[in-house]
Amino acid sequence: MTDVLGNEIFWAVHKDLPREAPGDDASTLRAFAMLKDLPAEPNILDIGCGPGAQTVALARASQANIVAVDTHQPFLDDLVRRAARAGVAERIKPVNASMFDLAFDERFDLIWSEGAIYIIGFEEGLRKWGSLLKPGGYMAVTEISWLKPDVSNESARFWLDGYPAMATVEENLARVARAGYQPLGHFTLPESAWWNLYYHPMAERITQLREMYRENAAAQEILDIEYAEIELYRKHSNDYGYVFYVMKADC
Repeated sequence: MTDVLGNEIFWAVHKDLPREAPGDDASTLRAFAMLKDLPAEPNILDIGCGPGAQTVALARASQANIVAVDTHQPFLDDLVRRAARAGVAERIKPVNASMFDLAFDERFDLIWSEGAIYIIGFEEGLRKWGSLLKPGGYMAVTEISWLKPDVSNESARFWLDGYPAMATVEENLARVARAGYQPLGHFTLPESAWWNLYYHPMAERITQLREMYRENAAAQEILDIEYAEIELYRKHSNDYGYVFYVMKADC
């Protein structure tokens, strides 16, 4: 029963958020600008696209044809609506598929993934998804990373439970090289990319759900857990952050 309730509340918290992970258009476009010799009309695969804020940003910034993959159909439906409003729907193809089992006849000039590669694992994703790239193709992903060697005990405990494979920027750059890529650049997303389109809307949603479930103690405990992540970042944003890693596959 608790698992069912937890799943229900998770999707209630995340429904219709502007983004499903920290990010913003400025960071998306900054990473995209690092790719200097893409074709005029590149083929892009956006893995774990969510509701597609970054997908639309990429389509508006280029003449790309984009395949956008996610397993949550409501996110893909939201992407279709966003793409239509932006006038780029004809160049975006939503596909309901798992990042663990991607099968495409075509190969891509660029693989993109914001806030999702942790699901498969950073190095595993780089290796497995790389088979879908054209020779010398590009990959750009965001990965939550430790920003310094000595972090607070509170941050360490939280992420040891939530994402024990989380690594430092230096460790992730070593993983990039081991997976067969040339690092082109990396940067940490600004704190505003966590708050403006992700944590602030999420906090408002949690407040609404507290009222909706005001007689349900189990639901309140689940909402406490959801909110704890927001408060942790508020106190310890210097410990960790999302980092954009941009790379080129070795030929």
